[in-house]
Amino acid sequence: MRCLVVDDSSTMRRIVINALKTIGATEVVEAANGREGLERCDSPFDLIITDWNMPVLGGLEFVRALRAHPATEKTPVLMVTTRSLEEDIIQAGKAGVNGYILKPFTPQVLKDKIAQITVSTESTVGGDGAAGH
Repeated sequence: MRCLVVDDSSTMRRIVINALKTIGATEVVEAANGREGLERCDSPFDLIITDWNMPVLGGLEFVRALRAHPATEKTPVLMVTTRSLEEDIIQAGKAGVNGYILKPFTPQVLKDKIAQITVSTESTVGGDGAAGH
């Protein structure tokens, strides 16, 4: 599994990367904001994990840009954030996020959500992009 982790916190990137490696990620690419994340999408990913609050290009704008590009429009996207309001979760789903996890989280929660969204995105054709909430 090839993954992209986009978060402005190097500590959070490290936590996510370590969790991904325990569940079998073979390659993990890092980016500190949405613009860097887009620049790293020159080859396909099996999963993209992003934060919401980032400088330069935030998580929602990043996801909208991913969904507007044919190469990444169907790539599963998991948002890992501190934003816990129901309206935030709804807004993320409308932007194209497939799953949503609140910080802090355990590696098991990350593993379960990844399994859920990768299965649902493989088996779902069409839909509103909000699967896995």
